[in-house]
Amino acid sequence: MEKLFLCLFGFMLTQHCFMASLATRITNSSTDESALLALKASLNLNPDHVLSINWSSSFSFCNWIGVTCGIHRRRVRVLNLSDMGLSGTIPPQLGNLSFLVELDLHNNSFHDQLPWDLLRLRRLKRLNLSYNGFSGEIPNGIGRLSMLQHLSFRYNNFSGSIPPSISNLSVLQTLDWRFNLITGSIPPEIGQLRRLKILRIAYNKLSGAIPPTISNISSLELLSLPGNSLSGNFPKEIGNLLQLRMIYLHHNQLSGMSLTASKSQFVA
Repeated sequence: MEKLFLCLFGFMLTQHCFMASLATRITNSSTDESALLALKASLNLNPDHVLSINWSSSFSFCNWIGVTCGIHRRRVRVLNLSDMGLSGTIPPQLGNLSFLVELDLHNNSFHDQLPWDLLRLRRLKRLNLSYNGFSGEIPNGIGRLSMLQHLSFRYNNFSGSIPPSISNLSVLQTLDWRFNLITGSIPPEIGQLRRLKILRIAYNKLSGAIPPTISNISSLELLSLPGNSLSGNFPKEIGNLLQLRMIYLHHNQLSGMSLTASKSQFVA
């Protein structure tokens, strides 16, 4: 009798775990779909009604335009809506796409501030919001996206200073924030981005000196800082970076640049 009871208890426990797991998968998939529909609802311009027609509950969201799901899970891995002429804002629900590794919205007309909820996308490796109309400050907690490898905000209206938390982006390879309204100085913490290859913060409103800590980025290949109000001596140590091939520093008030004069060109 005792063995029978244990067998029945084990069977019921297994069934309970299976149903709980199934419910969790369904709920998570439903969460992804709800996040995408919230984005669709936030649009005020959707040329040709592409998303209106395709982004429908009549189809699996994994088959929607711009959406790529994982092979083994029905969870959104890539959201690429670039070059679609879309206009609107980013809803906080987008932060619920917890399996997202790539978010590409470049070359649209998205605007307003970024919701802090995006900082919950801890698996994100590529974030491209270039060529939009985003404004407000870059979130102070952007360092929470510690898996980021490529980060591009170029051609927007971001303001405020560079958050020191970028030091947590330890695997970042590309940082491109050209043509924004970013103020303040370049924080010394930027020298902790040891895997960075491309650093572009041209044509902003940066001031102060270039931190010598940039010389710690041994992987750096391109340094582009023209069109700011940087001043002081150019750190000679940066000229010793072996991988550095291009340095663009024109339209600043820097001095002591003899080491890089031949490399400094009118390029952003």
